[in-house]
Amino acid sequence: MKHIKTNCKLLCGLVAAVVIMSTSCSVRMDTPETAASEKHESQVFAMDTVMMLTAYGENGQEALDAAEEVIYGLEMDLDPVNPAGSVYAINAGAGSYVPVSQSCIEVMLTTMDKWRETGGTIDPGLFPIIKAWGFTLGEYRVPDQTEINGLLVDKNTEGILVDEATGCVYIPERMEISLGAVGKGYTAQEALEAMEAVGVESAIVSLGGNVQTLGDTKPNGTQWQVAVTDPNDTGTYVGILSIGEAAVVTSGGYQRYFEQDGVTYIHIIDPETGYPVDNDLLSVTVVTADGAEADALSTSLFVMGAEGALEHYRTVGGFELVLITEENEIIVTPGLVDSFEERGEGYVYEYPAE
Repeated sequence: MKHIKTNCKLLCGLVAAVVIMSTSCSVRMDTPETAASEKHESQVFAMDTVMMLTAYGENGQEALDAAEEVIYGLEMDLDPVNPAGSVYAINAGAGSYVPVSQSCIEVMLTTMDKWRETGGTIDPGLFPIIKAWGFTLGEYRVPDQTEINGLLVDKNTEGILVDEATGCVYIPERMEISLGAVGKGYTAQEALEAMEAVGVESAIVSLGGNVQTLGDTKPNGTQWQVAVTDPNDTGTYVGILSIGEAAVVTSGGYQRYFEQDGVTYIHIIDPETGYPVDNDLLSVTVVTADGAEADALSTSLFVMGAEGALEHYRTVGGFELVLITEENEIIVTPGLVDSFEERGEGYVYEYPAE
């Protein structure tokens, strides 16, 4: 596990939704006013991604240390292949109730809630299918239909039970789960809560496409700026969101994929077919207050496709969207119109009414 401290500009191009940060590294600490805006930064590698953390104020370094402890702890606990973690224990104990951490209970509750709300487009029972496609280890392959059919039969998600009172989780026999579709969003939120607990009022974390902020503004009074990556050219971005305290999470097929016999297979799996999603979307960016919910929604709405995602937005609500389609359309929902700045070339921007 790599752990690198830095006081310089961070590598923003490595994430799907990146934070627009200052390149200045100098800090003055001679007055209370400047102490409040003192900037502390760190960069860590966890959950298979580069994570960037920024905290402002005199307790900033303590906040970063607290956030990193949370990140590493949750990485261990939620990793399905780490024998010391809760998810590993659940899979090993399939067919019985297994005691797990409170964090695991919370992530499970969010996952199952979104599984029900979205008609199963986010599904924790996909882990064996994800492994079959090689996305866990990078050993990519196209499973045959018979193998996929068998794995779909064992995906008995409706049989999962979460017992809050006892802190236990039950999954049916022959089933394995993964909480990756919610884990990073939950981790971002918990990391910021750890920062806030030591007295920091202004901070931002970027966990591989999951960006979340603490405080409605930066210490200088300006809003946070988060860039939405261009899926056709990941070195650039299609727009900038100016936000207050919120979570911004992007899912897209361009982030991880492989090609075989001229066909591209992305890492986001359709729970109904067991195949990588192939629809009209290139990416989905969700903006909402809750990091875990934003993470779950970004995956489930991507599976739904553009029309399904917009219908879910209209009927359920509580979040905003930036959708990028294969037709080079960028669809921005009403709640983001005043905070979204167009930056992409070759795209048609659409702002549908509610």
